[in-house]
Amino acid sequence: MIQRIALQRLKQWKLSNKHKPLIIRGARQVGKTTLINQFANSFDNYLYLNLDRKRDRDLFVDDNIPSLIDRIHIHCRKRKTDGQTLLFIDEIQNSPEAVRLLRYLKEEAPELYVIAAGSLLETLIDTHVSFPVGRVEYMALRPCSFVEFLNGIGEEYDAEIVQRLEGDAIHDRLMSHFMNYIVVGGMPEAIMKYAERRDVLAVDNIYSSFKNSYSDDVQKYARNKTMASVIRHVIKEGWTYAAEPISFNNFAESNYRSREMGEALRTLERALLLELAYPVTSEQIPLLPNYRRKPKLLWLDTGLVNHYAGVRSEIFNGGDIMSVWKGRVAEHIVAQELIAENFEFGVRRNYWVRDKIDASAEVDFVHQYGNIVVPIEVKSGTNSKLRSLHQFMDKAPHGIAVRVWSGRYSIDNVTTPTGKIFRLINLPFYYVGQLDNILAKVL
Repeated sequence: MIQRIALQRLKQWKLSNKHKPLIIRGARQVGKTTLINQFANSFDNYLYLNLDRKRDRDLFVDDNIPSLIDRIHIHCRKRKTDGQTLLFIDEIQNSPEAVRLLRYLKEEAPELYVIAAGSLLETLIDTHVSFPVGRVEYMALRPCSFVEFLNGIGEEYDAEIVQRLEGDAIHDRLMSHFMNYIVVGGMPEAIMKYAERRDVLAVDNIYSSFKNSYSDDVQKYARNKTMASVIRHVIKEGWTYAAEPISFNNFAESNYRSREMGEALRTLERALLLELAYPVTSEQIPLLPNYRRKPKLLWLDTGLVNHYAGVRSEIFNGGDIMSVWKGRVAEHIVAQELIAENFEFGVRRNYWVRDKIDASAEVDFVHQYGNIVVPIEVKSGTNSKLRSLHQFMDKAPHGIAVRVWSGRYSIDNVTTPTGKIFRLINLPFYYVGQLDNILAKVL
């Protein structure tokens, strides 16, 4: 069983005196139901409803909350007892009435702990379903981080080493684990399958079922047949454009226009299958994305990208991560790690470009830490090759930057061509998820 770090976030919610109904938002197969089933072990009573089932949906027939709670207990064959009770409403998007009643559950049954989730929830919010604004909380759940991957495959000791920032002693071992993480990815079912025999090929059937389920969902995402066709094209062909700035017009060798493709991509973005990461041109907060520039295409999970784009053999034979697929696999997994343990919904990744239309300078990612914007380059080699990073640091009102690489952790003092001195954190891939902890120690 994978010990998800999200359990700590759920425990904080439980301890709150004003716990509102909590809505878990996340793509299909990221482990929402499994997570809540684990969390339920900390309660005296657990009531589970799945609104894919008509008999569960039919419980929400009126606004009488005491009567509803009685019906749920009877339906679940659970007696009302003293102690803490968790009600989990899965696939809640199938019942607008259940969504509407969330506000009343908070007002009339504050002693009840209520969590809701749904694999297609994101495409329905603000369209088919109206959520009670201000009366619910949200929590985002994403694929597993590298630390969770290590726990899932029985490498708890190495996971603790990473979290304690003591990885230098076992650097080669951690890099070997990380290469396997890149191939397997962060989807919980794939991790558990890999853990059985440590065979990356054993997860092929799981990947295929994921893609089939995403394709099957198209009719639920799309508003018409044309849009369904565009979305299917993205799901079929878009994986090879991962970590690459894209144009909407004729995307993935299609004949679809910018308007059609933009709608399709944004629909899949609401479903949390991908993200359009737009560039910023500033070196300080606030980070304001420039929507006139090309966004980078970031998919849900790097393991899925490697499988569907057909680059796994290159990973097996490539040696260093930076040598694989022109470094795009490395960039994509860094993007995934930067957000894997962030449970706030709406957090987005950005990259940096110079504030000139014809400028070629680009920094792979920018990361806000407190009131500063930290540039992140995913690069191997010497510091002299970090030309774009130097240009960013010349304008930045601080003196810290990050280079992610396959080498060991270190900090260099670097001087830009204009004479500015800054500290460059050389961050091993396995420490990307610990970036905030490292910045807290360095700054």
